[in-house]
Amino acid sequence: MQNAVADLLTHPVTALLAEAVLRVARIAVFLSLGVFLANLAVAFGLVEKIAVVSQYLTGPANLPKEAGTAILTTTASPTAGYGMLADFRESGVLDDRATLVAVTINTFFGFAQHIVTFYVPILVPILGPRVGVLYVTTRGLVALAITLTGIAAGAVLLDGRATAAADADEATTDGGATESDAADVTGTDRPDTRAAALREAYGETVSKVRDIMPRLAAIYVVVTLLVAYSEQLLALFGQGGASVVGVAGDLTGLLGLPSAAVPVVAAFALDTTSGAVVIAPLVENGTFTARTAVATMLVGGIVSFAVSTFKRSIPFQYGIWGREFGSKVIAVNTALKIVWIAVALVVLLA
Repeated sequence: MQNAVADLLTHPVTALLAEAVLRVARIAVFLSLGVFLANLAVAFGLVEKIAVVSQYLTGPANLPKEAGTAILTTTASPTAGYGMLADFRESGVLDDRATLVAVTINTFFGFAQHIVTFYVPILVPILGPRVGVLYVTTRGLVALAITLTGIAAGAVLLDGRATAAADADEATTDGGATESDAADVTGTDRPDTRAAALREAYGETVSKVRDIMPRLAAIYVVVTLLVAYSEQLLALFGQGGASVVGVAGDLTGLLGLPSAAVPVVAAFALDTTSGAVVIAPLVENGTFTARTAVATMLVGGIVSFAVSTFKRSIPFQYGIWGREFGSKVIAVNTALKIVWIAVALVVLLA
């Protein structure tokens, strides 16, 4: 009996599971703290302040000031921001071309919301400070590049008539939403007292952590075992396994990434958190450098984006804009993300 217990305790699977439990416990602590602070930032209105600079971007892009209001709202709620742009388009404040420009400029401000609600409180604790900050910074620069592309497109493609028409319309009607309306939208349900804000942040933290941790723990344990025994599992498929390895080798050789990048990219097809959970220990053991880890996650992000387009973007964009214009929005978003992520990959892997 004692020998059986000793064998169990020294079994590689037990060691792997123990490592997984310790890592998940550490993630849970930092995740809880980060989510709590993020919810405090939302409750005290710090997120909206990030978008104050939006008014300085709509002018160079030849967009009416109403578009700046929608961009401000996007930082607090992308759904609300898109809804405002759709309303401006339907009311004639924005034509199709100006709406596409505004949607493109929205990109960085939508990303800004995720910095405090997802990237910093969730991804950075999983990846560690060095890789986490580099990844978030790279994704931020990609989003900023897309926004700047939108501003440049507005400067070239829009001649300012949309701005003049919106100003004239505002002079004769009550037009679309104003900045005070945006404040009402983003500030609705904000706690009145500091104690209420703390209670709300605590409740939101408990809810989010309770939702994330079981899934994260299960995925991490399964993936840890799959990665540890990947060679044995591939061997079960005989020649088929060799073919898989060969294809993986060709792909990683083309990108200059370690062969371990393949399961990471596959995990990103599930979701970003899963991909981060898979790659974190591979960074610690030296399989990936900070740059190759970020490059791998960017490639995984393209896969994840392709999956999420079918699962979420198409229903959302079609619901907001309709099929025809929604397809244009998806096409523009997809093309710009792929182009600028490709540029980021070239820089990281150069």
